[in-house]
Amino acid sequence: MKMKIFSLLSPFFLLVTFVACGTTDSNQKAKQEANNQIKPLATKNLKNAKRAYIAGGCFWGMEELFRKQKGVLDTEVGYIGGDNQNPTYDNHPGHAEALEITYDSTATNFREILDYFYRIHNPTTVDRQGNDRGSSYRSAIFYQNEAEKKIAQEVIGIVDQSKRWDGKVVTKLEPYVKFWPAEEEHQDYLLKHPNGYTCHYERFGSFLDRKE
Repeated sequence: MKMKIFSLLSPFFLLVTFVACGTTDSNQKAKQEANNQIKPLATKNLKNAKRAYIAGGCFWGMEELFRKQKGVLDTEVGYIGGDNQNPTYDNHPGHAEALEITYDSTATNFREILDYFYRIHNPTTVDRQGNDRGSSYRSAIFYQNEAEKKIAQEVIGIVDQSKRWDGKVVTKLEPYVKFWPAEEEHQDYLLKHPNGYTCHYERFGSFLDRKE
């Protein structure tokens, strides 16, 4: 696996990183506040719950943005689409850093989830997102059935036609096999480390506005 690469390894950058991820009292307080913010699964909506599996770079940033979206009941980061069983952060050959999204199908749908997916990561770079390089950081949709695959193809077409991104979408459509949850320290990472690394943010409004 190719680990995350930082292009600005200046002393100042290292100092900021240390402060952001250190175990100071203020950071401990932030972690406690984060634990209080972690959204419990809305069990009353479980009968309408569905799951989606996507990958688009470091899973920390993807999770933090998706957790706040309408209809999202729960998020979990993990590994998917690779070669080994029981993958870990240090050993997940071929696996993408992925996000499992549990959502209320009466409040949102797979198409809207993919719409947001294409707003917060660059889908035109092969095996790369921000400073992160390697197949772990590929753009991918892990479809669970033919209906999801068709929706994914349609959304990709809409994104390409919009020409908002420079270049064509290179997202891989891969059949879902198994999702392996990542280690606990990676779950809700940016809630625990508010100043932690991310390269994800909202670039555009909805791609679907002109279509629906």
